[in-house]
Amino acid sequence: MSREPRPVHPDQIRVILATDCGSTTTKAILIQRIDGHYRQTHRGEAPTTVEEPFADVTIGVRNAVAEVGELAGRRLLDERGEIIRPATADAGCDVYISTSSAGGGLQMMVAGVIREMTAASAKRAALGAGAIVMDVIAANDKRRPHEQIRRIRELRPDMILLSGGIDGGNTTQVVQLAELIAPARPQPRFGSAYRMPVIFAGNKDAAPLVRERLAEAFDLAIVDNLRPVLEVENLGPARDKIHDLFLEHVMAHAPGYDKLISWTDAPIMPTPGAVGNILQTIARQQGINVVGVDIGGATTDVFSVFHGTFNRTVSANLGMSYSISNVCAEATMLRVLRWVHFDMDERELRNRVKNKMIRPTTIPYTLDDLVFEQGVAREALRLAYAQHKEFATTLKGVQQQRTVGDLFAQEQSGRSIVDNMALDLLVGSGGVLSHAPRMEQTAAMLIDAFEPEGFTTLAKDSIFMMPHLGVLAEVHPQAAMEVFERDCLIYLGTCIAPRGQGKPRERCFSYAIETSAGTLRGELRCGELRLLPLGPGEMANAAIEPARGFDVGAGPGRRLERPVRGGTVGLILDARGRPLDVPIDRNLGRPLVAEWVQALNLYPARSD
Repeated sequence: MSREPRPVHPDQIRVILATDCGSTTTKAILIQRIDGHYRQTHRGEAPTTVEEPFADVTIGVRNAVAEVGELAGRRLLDERGEIIRPATADAGCDVYISTSSAGGGLQMMVAGVIREMTAASAKRAALGAGAIVMDVIAANDKRRPHEQIRRIRELRPDMILLSGGIDGGNTTQVVQLAELIAPARPQPRFGSAYRMPVIFAGNKDAAPLVRERLAEAFDLAIVDNLRPVLEVENLGPARDKIHDLFLEHVMAHAPGYDKLISWTDAPIMPTPGAVGNILQTIARQQGINVVGVDIGGATTDVFSVFHGTFNRTVSANLGMSYSISNVCAEATMLRVLRWVHFDMDERELRNRVKNKMIRPTTIPYTLDDLVFEQGVAREALRLAYAQHKEFATTLKGVQQQRTVGDLFAQEQSGRSIVDNMALDLLVGSGGVLSHAPRMEQTAAMLIDAFEPEGFTTLAKDSIFMMPHLGVLAEVHPQAAMEVFERDCLIYLGTCIAPRGQGKPRERCFSYAIETSAGTLRGELRCGELRLLPLGPGEMANAAIEPARGFDVGAGPGRRLERPVRGGTVGLILDARGRPLDVPIDRNLGRPLVAEWVQALNLYPARSD
């Protein structure tokens, strides 16, 4: 259980210490108020110590905090190894906060009556809270009851989210789901001395019946229905309860977390939940649509906020080391190789993939290694984004109002809410994106994988600071936003890309870019890329006149004028068409990709 937070007025907060306890590394950052603005000043890290032989997460936290203190010349730990508060001139901090994904993060099972409706809403709630969803149990998932019970028993989730039915609807199937969970008696991962938490967020009329089935053997919590009516999805209460139980049960029983909880000034959040929180904060405060991605060795997380609606997906089989073989198998080697602008031996590449799985911490040694790895990254990101778009949909099962004219062209419920033309900001993080040798490579991977349309600002998370800022946004939103804008994001620039396709070398669009140095004018033909200079902090006014059949946001063939932001890469004009079609045939595709590599100055000249 967390201690009562010390009341600290935002105006009195000068020094903020934040940690993120990851599966392998604990990262600490120091944020200080300098000349009236909050800035991230120092960073340190140490191995996470939640596993044996240490089995105490606070050891890794102390080590990371000690490194930050040494770098900052500020004593942050006292003689007992505890964090000093409040801050003085040369010691301590005013606020300490933390996130965690150590021990595999938050793992959940969800259940609902209809897989495509209430079970999908339960999955959205769990993912949005930062969980990994181990399985979805539904009345219509085609497994027999004894198979479902066996599966529930085999899983060792941290908690279960049970949903189903609209308020006032039928209770029978909801109760049947509870009757599957009751005999299964799944054992939690951490701590044998506490009962498995179950959250019921279904038909309120079924709550007493669910309580009868589950209250004795489980720690049951009842919250408002996820789908009180078919047309409404109410995820907030379930997400809040997941966060509470994560802190009270999962973290409290994990090695050393009871001590860590007693140190913090705000509830510990699951790392992905904190990332989602900061993206929602910036989307809300700036009134924009945002997509963020974190690509790791085993999984790829995609976050989106479109018109205020937040979604998160976890692609558990798409990553750059442990899951690299899955990426190559799902995408096919031909699709990976279409991004490589020179000859590569396919047999040798398959050996490279196997070596990466065996030695997941290795980094590219040669230019060939780098180009191939970034080709794999494009496909992993593309596949993860496709999965995200399939999941981030309008509510299924909702009846649509139709007129006579709609009978033959009915827009179905369950369509994706992800709209690349409406996307304002695309943020990338994860080793392959954040640590690419050239910023142009990061921008190219994001553009090739996500295919942004119209005007889109590109950025990357400099040192994976978003989790720290996500929990800080709960304590001090102003500080979180200032650090997010000034230190977290490295703006790469803006991509302008019309939707539509045309014949090679036909006119795609003309442009007039008004900068402080003058006006740049020109024209792009279909299939071309062009990089224009526009540095960090610079703004320009871009007027784009697309050819007939191409759309940059005002409609097919209609001129659009908008301000654009510069960055470390500049202004990228993309006339390759949307959807982007890169030939799999190496003889056709390689010359095109070689032109794009040269246009963006992606790689140094290769000496054969």
